[in-house]
Amino acid sequence: MKDIKPAILLFIIFTIICGGIYPAVVTGVAYALFPKQAAGSFITDKNGKEIGSRLIGQPFSDPEYFWPRPSATAEFPYNPLASGGSNAGPTNPDYLKTVAERVKGLRDSGISGPIPAELAQASASGLDPHISPEAAVVQAPRVAKARGMAEADVVKLLNEHTEGPQLGMLGAARVNVLELNLALNGLKAD
Repeated sequence: MKDIKPAILLFIIFTIICGGIYPAVVTGVAYALFPKQAAGSFITDKNGKEIGSRLIGQPFSDPEYFWPRPSATAEFPYNPLASGGSNAGPTNPDYLKTVAERVKGLRDSGISGPIPAELAQASASGLDPHISPEAAVVQAPRVAKARGMAEADVVKLLNEHTEGPQLGMLGAARVNVLELNLALNGLKAD
């Protein structure tokens, strides 16, 4: 019985420290040092209206826009509350059917030649905001045609929005689809 009182007291103290004080301090430091990132890295228009986040993909299906990697999140695409892949393996018949349908849709949109796997297969999180430059380049002819632009101008814009590996060596080059599509519309992400 004498051990219960100190155990309950320690439970309350650690709950306050670990569940309240520590998260508040970490959040405060994050907002002080990285305010935009801590707030969700939102992209806003010229009126301050939030358009999206640099960190979470968004669905685009119009031919005049670059398409992101497919999402496998539950309920609706790019649902941040249901992040996760389908867990279907490469021999699962339903998975193979889904990938085949995506490839057919890409072929029907005018993409010829090899299709980067990321345009037909969802990621583990289902929220990727980036695609590889190769996945964007194969879409450039469709986007240029739909917008009545020269393909060279679309590729130039694509190259301007290609980010290199982090710190020059971590990961691969990538393109943020939302930022690229906003640039196509003549909007600058702030």
